[in-house]
Amino acid sequence: MTGFSYSITALPGVPAVRPGDDLARVALDAMQAGRLAFADGDVLVLAQKVVSKAEGRQVALADVTPGPRALELAAETGKDARLVELILSEAQEVLRTRPNLIIVRHRLGLVLANAGIDQSNVGTGTGYGQGAQALLLPLDPDASAARLRDALQAATSKHIAVL
Repeated sequence: MTGFSYSITALPGVPAVRPGDDLARVALDAMQAGRLAFADGDVLVLAQKVVSKAEGRQVALADVTPGPRALELAAETGKDARLVELILSEAQEVLRTRPNLIIVRHRLGLVLANAGIDQSNVGTGTGYGQGAQALLLPLDPDASAARLRDALQAATSKHIAVL
């Protein structure tokens, strides 16, 4: 039997990602700072949040106007109606609700709590107050990964997978 091994290395010095940031450049700079180099067969794994931030999927709750269905579900769940409107905008269908939770089939086909919308470490405000933000999933995660893979391969001439 042939043995396989792998190692996991966190990239050092990755800055806070902002809308429009070039994730390939961010990864390459972090690799250089850590005195690392990509090799054929390496896999770069990114958190969805990093991709969503770079792609500008951040929404200010102050810019969201809830519709009738969002107001209804907000009353039922106790969630902010503006956040519920975002959840509905990302969902194909609502599958289940309970206090502070809405389970949906996301437009990407995934079944997720609150449509995968994240409010941690985004924006200037917290919760639902002034400056509150929400971060939506990438529009097309597969295309995002493919673009990043292609950019890294062009810069390094290495065959790299991106998740």
